[in-house]
Amino acid sequence: MQKKGNISSYVIFLSVVAALGGFLFGYDTAVISGTVSQVTGQFMLTTLQSGWYVGCALVGSISGVLFAGALSDSVGRKKTMLLSAVLFTSSALGCAISSDFNQLVIWRIVGGVGIGIVSIVCPLYISEISPASHRGRMVSLYQLAVTTGFLGAYLANWGLLNFSVGFSSESSLLLKIFGTEAWRGMLGAETIPALLFFIVIFFIPESPRWLIVKGKESMATGVFSKIYATAPEVSFQVNETRQMLQSEEKSDWKFLFTPGIFRAVLIGSAIAILGQFMGVNAVLYYGPSIFETSGLSSGDSLFYQSLIGLVNMGTTVLALLIIDKVGRKKLVYIGVSGMIVSLLLIGTYFLMGESLGMSSIFLLGCFLAYIFFTAGSISAVIFVFLSEMYPTRIRGLAMSIAGFSLWVGTYLIGQLTPWMLENATPAGTFFLFAFMCIPYMLIVWKLMPETAGKSLEDIERFWMRNSKQV
Repeated sequence: MQKKGNISSYVIFLSVVAALGGFLFGYDTAVISGTVSQVTGQFMLTTLQSGWYVGCALVGSISGVLFAGALSDSVGRKKTMLLSAVLFTSSALGCAISSDFNQLVIWRIVGGVGIGIVSIVCPLYISEISPASHRGRMVSLYQLAVTTGFLGAYLANWGLLNFSVGFSSESSLLLKIFGTEAWRGMLGAETIPALLFFIVIFFIPESPRWLIVKGKESMATGVFSKIYATAPEVSFQVNETRQMLQSEEKSDWKFLFTPGIFRAVLIGSAIAILGQFMGVNAVLYYGPSIFETSGLSSGDSLFYQSLIGLVNMGTTVLALLIIDKVGRKKLVYIGVSGMIVSLLLIGTYFLMGESLGMSSIFLLGCFLAYIFFTAGSISAVIFVFLSEMYPTRIRGLAMSIAGFSLWVGTYLIGQLTPWMLENATPAGTFFLFAFMCIPYMLIVWKLMPETAGKSLEDIERFWMRNSKQV
């Protein structure tokens, strides 16, 4: 049996490959920040059109989430990841050579569909190939890849913008992409990691638990034998999954509405959407503009944005190292408590900062503290929770429902934040974010089990035992 504390290089390889989808998620989401002003100027966009350019990928993400789970349950996790790689590659190339604004929007929506798919299938795949003792750490690789994608996009935007100055080429297309219209290079650069993702997927197997669901036990046994060190452990994993499937006699949709399982879906959806209304994406999307209103506009906004991205990524590394030792729930307790304090301090700054003599650097410190506590808790935990909460047979379908909730929350906070900053004032906005942390904490405390160290089958049994507590 595999020793606790050790994990095979094979599992790490499989997890890193799937986590590349998270990098594409992060890059595709964040790269837009460096292109808005250029695209708006070139195509002479109205404010409404500019907002549509930023938000159109979210529409694609929501549609991708809706069918990603059912598709992965039907054709497999691996083929669904391949589809997302194709979407990312075609989107990046399409954006780079778009002839007009409408084409650009279409290709951004295509990339958004890819984002929606990987947000479901990649953490799901990692959870199904990881031993219970290391599952949190492995799934957290996905979130680390997302934050790395954010930082990579910020740095690529900065580097390509500088590279475009003085760039010359005999090729009119290259001159346009890397010179006169640098935004094309920023969006098109995603082609490289997208192609890499497409290629390496061919070197990984299908999820062994999905194979068992489809009656391919011999293939599943072969995959498990590369993950676990001994034959008894392999047999145990196969038998555990088979026994749980044999106890599930209902159709997928009927099983989804089994009281205990439906309760898990509702809880997952609740924490997914609440996490967005605790200010995470508001800070990541609108941080630079918030800084400008506080007196930091004299600095380089890309520097502050990259600094936030660096803290976000570094803290995710820390969370990855301790999530299986500390546990998911304790990380939430510590992190959300820190988020509340940071948000209250930010709100206080905007309410009475000048009268208290607070400097704008104090605000920057509060934002960095907020990102630290967020990245170390809810951002690291959410995909772990969602990927391990649900039964194997309907895991993709249930994750799509919770993922839809998450993306709807992301879209709403993206649309509402500017309105709240203007009408509720920055102070009121951040006090509201602090208040929304309370129901999140209560749900995790009272309704969520601690899943660290438990097998996926044990977690399923927990929800079935609690089927009467709806």
